[in-house]
Amino acid sequence: MDNIKILIICHKPSRLPKDEIYYPIEVGASNRNEHFLSLRDDLSIDNISNKNASYCELTGLYYAFKNMSYDILGLVHYRRYFMRSSLCLKKKLNNIIDRPTIESCLKQADIILPKKRHYWIESNYSHYVHAHKKEALDKTIEIIKEGYPEYYPSLTKCLKRTSGHYFNMFIAKKEVINGYLSFLFEVLSKLEKEIDTTQYTGYDKRVFGFIGERLLDVYVDTHKLRIHEQHYLFMEKQNWPKKIFAMLIRRLHKPKK
Repeated sequence: MDNIKILIICHKPSRLPKDEIYYPIEVGASNRNEHFLSLRDDLSIDNISNKNASYCELTGLYYAFKNMSYDILGLVHYRRYFMRSSLCLKKKLNNIIDRPTIESCLKQADIILPKKRHYWIESNYSHYVHAHKKEALDKTIEIIKEGYPEYYPSLTKCLKRTSGHYFNMFIAKKEVINGYLSFLFEVLSKLEKEIDTTQYTGYDKRVFGFIGERLLDVYVDTHKLRIHEQHYLFMEKQNWPKKIFAMLIRRLHKPKK
């Protein structure tokens, strides 16, 4: 039987599923004196827990990649889960994706991703530079063009699209996802040397988490991975009018430098 580990990224106590395939992990743990979970992103020498402010959920992912055993690895959030089907519209933990659903999906696909997020009036590039400092994305483009030219055509294609798979959410077999994680953390490590995050504040501080969201589709496209898109739900209320208004305001302003 496959060793399935689905990380639930947590930065505060919350209601969690009891299914044995789910592994709640406390991220940014090295920055706290008191802890709320037994699994944390700082439990080994090889960790980046202290970078959680800028790497976000990726500090938990890094810990799993370097320190945990698995045949299938996935990542969800304490308030955002893959659901078993598009018919599971109730925000209940017993509706989230389970072992049989995962195993069935991965018989036909290489990776499970959340349903695409559509921006319609913006490309992935323009959305990023209106919402975040453009320096980080432009530096990432340079890094990939110069150091990973085999990924550059897919990067260009993905940034021109008006939709993408976001949230750093996925489920995939070890041989698929380990290649991606090696690529991801190598590129982000190089990016760290190219930008000064001490000049980044607030929302922009989460820069490496945001860049990671864009790189997943690039890896998938480059390697022609077979995708299964899975329905997901945000388990808390969202203010959609506020989100849409904020996106329109960003669109009307100049890109952030």
